[in-house]
Amino acid sequence: MKYYSLLAVSALTYLGASITGQNSIAQQKPAKGFDVTAESFADIQLLRYQVPGFNQLSLQQKKLAYYLSEAGLSGRDIIYDQRGKYNLLIRKTIENIYATYKGDRKAAEWVKFKDYCGRFWFSNGNHHHYGNEKLIPEHSFAYFTRLVKNSDIKGFPVNKGESADAFLARIKPVIFDPSFQPKMVDLSPDTDNIVASSNNFYEGVTQKEVEDFYAKFNTDGNAPSWGLNSKLVKENGKIVEKTWKVGGMYGAALEKIVYWLEKAVTVSENAQQKEALQKLIKYYRSGDLKDFDDYSVAWVADTASRIDATNGFIEVYNDAIGKRGSFESVVSLKDLESTKRIQAIASRAQWFEDNSPLLPEHKKKEVKGITAKAITVISEAGDAAPSTPIGINLPNADWIRKEHGSKSVSLSNIVHSYNIVSSKGGVLDEFAYGDDVKARIRTYGSLSSDLHTDMHECIGHASGQINPGVETTDKTLKNYASALEEARADLVALYFILDPKLVEIGVMPNLEVGKAEYDSYMMNGLITQLTRIKPGSNLEEAHMRNRQLNAMWVYEKGKKDNVVEMIKVNGKTYTRINDYNKLRELFGQLLREIQRVKSEGDYESGKNLIETYGVKVDQQLLKEVSERYAKLDVKAYKGFIQPKLVPVMKGSEITDIKVTYPVSFYDQMMEYGKKYAFLPVMN
Repeated sequence: MKYYSLLAVSALTYLGASITGQNSIAQQKPAKGFDVTAESFADIQLLRYQVPGFNQLSLQQKKLAYYLSEAGLSGRDIIYDQRGKYNLLIRKTIENIYATYKGDRKAAEWVKFKDYCGRFWFSNGNHHHYGNEKLIPEHSFAYFTRLVKNSDIKGFPVNKGESADAFLARIKPVIFDPSFQPKMVDLSPDTDNIVASSNNFYEGVTQKEVEDFYAKFNTDGNAPSWGLNSKLVKENGKIVEKTWKVGGMYGAALEKIVYWLEKAVTVSENAQQKEALQKLIKYYRSGDLKDFDDYSVAWVADTASRIDATNGFIEVYNDAIGKRGSFESVVSLKDLESTKRIQAIASRAQWFEDNSPLLPEHKKKEVKGITAKAITVISEAGDAAPSTPIGINLPNADWIRKEHGSKSVSLSNIVHSYNIVSSKGGVLDEFAYGDDVKARIRTYGSLSSDLHTDMHECIGHASGQINPGVETTDKTLKNYASALEEARADLVALYFILDPKLVEIGVMPNLEVGKAEYDSYMMNGLITQLTRIKPGSNLEEAHMRNRQLNAMWVYEKGKKDNVVEMIKVNGKTYTRINDYNKLRELFGQLLREIQRVKSEGDYESGKNLIETYGVKVDQQLLKEVSERYAKLDVKAYKGFIQPKLVPVMKGSEITDIKVTYPVSFYDQMMEYGKKYAFLPVMN
């Protein structure tokens, strides 16, 4: 599971105390003169992050980080193809135009084309990275025709003997027709979510056919996550899986990934890490999900390595019914100082489980092996970039988490870059109500956000258990599984962030930190996150649904006691919390209910929660929020240009690895397009 940042109000200058009594991310301050901000376009602001501590690594560790980073980038084509069958066709087309167009590059129409390129690359395809709606260029098809005809025709992905006009006719609906594949993930109720979604996980099959196909698989005990690494298609009337493996679908890219993983094996830090990498290679070659589970168990057991990586088909948010895993990679080194805070929470996971408001039968009697740490990200790829999480908890398989434990990480240098840029945005002054709330968030907002992330990942996702005999959530909760799981993990964090236990164990100085998180969360869940959607839209993305569900449910249930108010001052809407302790009780009640839904596989109750509280948007409020936000000139979405690892060579030997920090997102995307393009346009 991945945890994404709230809007800017909850990520402000870091002034809170840590378990050491000092700023726990002090080591993450950028070098003097380092500019965190880079290019911006449309609704997107590109940022940069540094990799402090890299220069102090041994040459062996640097090589390991380099090889793992190359392995991640080698899978870049995969995420594009997973997010849409035509994405590689579009990407190679716009890359060729961007590289070879001979016309005026200062014209207004060119700027619109450039914006489309940026949005496409940022979203890893032709659908918005967050809202899932199709991206349509703001320039005309007539202008696009001029772009194509004034670029190198040999560089386009044309079919054999295909003319430029025929190529344009073929690609026109793919790019310009809003009714052609309009949504990457469609979670609408009472519809066929498989047929309605435009991702490339299924072809020629209905949702019922998919569910019937997997109903035949054995899901008892330690069964794998069936469907995680394949595309399901109908061929000659028969439903078959096209497995993603070396020699199978995506084979060319996976061969490159394996090539770099094999190099990583030679410089692994210890025997446990070596074993995990070897098992990952075996899995990529076999495509057998039992091999993936073997790798996941070995990866969880490796707690000693300083360098670590996730690499694989992991998160299922891009699949409407939560089966197919999107390719992602995050390479990191342990942030030793910031790790102290998250470890203080993880080491007491059993206390949190025992003292949670869950029904007794839904609590774990023994919480196994949560390995928690803060990491310094070295590179990200696939579904983890350019838009990146701020927290990760893996593996996702419930049985592995129960029997072997999990790893929970906070991405400290990513959070630091967010904090720097967010402190300058003006969102807090515009949307927070009352000087006391603003002062509290300024003082404790960053610490409260960090603690929320820590608890969401390391005790949130690790908490609770499914009742014996109940299937996994992809079968029971279906298209609502992801949003409900994220809501559940958020609620664990929200319930405990106002608990004196956190003061007792030294991770926060007082309960004002918890109040700051409540202020930020309610403001975001009910108001500020609306800036991320268009007029007339409702909420589709799982994290947005979960936040509104949690905030709206407690708001509605607390109306009788006036726990939270939506007030209007001078035409502006604000949230005001009148009773923080009662709000905590309400968060606990909702947590208990969502855990019951998960534990019992209660689809109808889960659907009712999401559809009643997590989807519908007050369009007048949306209009107001959009207008207020527009005056701030703050972009709704942020993502990152990746650092570049450059080997220093002496002959054929690597003598060092240097980290450089590119400043142009466009240049990086063009470089990646040349260096890491291994798949054909149709797969």
